[in-house]
Amino acid sequence: MAAPGGEGSVTLRLDKWLWQARFFKTRGLAAKVAAAGQVRVNAARVSKPAQAVRPGDTLTFPQGRHVRVVRVVALGTRRGPADEARTLYDDLSPPQPTSPAEAGRPAPHLGGRPEKRARRRLERFRGSDTQD
Repeated sequence: MAAPGGEGSVTLRLDKWLWQARFFKTRGLAAKVAAAGQVRVNAARVSKPAQAVRPGDTLTFPQGRHVRVVRVVALGTRRGPADEARTLYDDLSPPQPTSPAEAGRPAPHLGGRPEKRARRRLERFRGSDTQD
């Protein structure tokens, strides 16, 4: 879809691009996030799902617990497979934590409730076997 008055300035609706790039499961969810004002296009808050995006634009939006920052590289023609969707953007977001300790959750061996095997070993070590 070409923008009026612009030769070669091809644009696509924000909600449609977010859906085609597989950031949201449905186009309706993408539109809902955009309408709530949670998306920024080139650092400007957007409140319309019909906002035009073009290659070179930078989008900032929440996805789950994380904030995604992506640069639009291409406009899709369909919602294809994930490999195809990854060619539509450059991910500028900081890397996500990979280990439970980095994510703020204690690793299983660092605390919390011990597993059954570890609990039995601990009971044997303490000598609190309840064999009467």
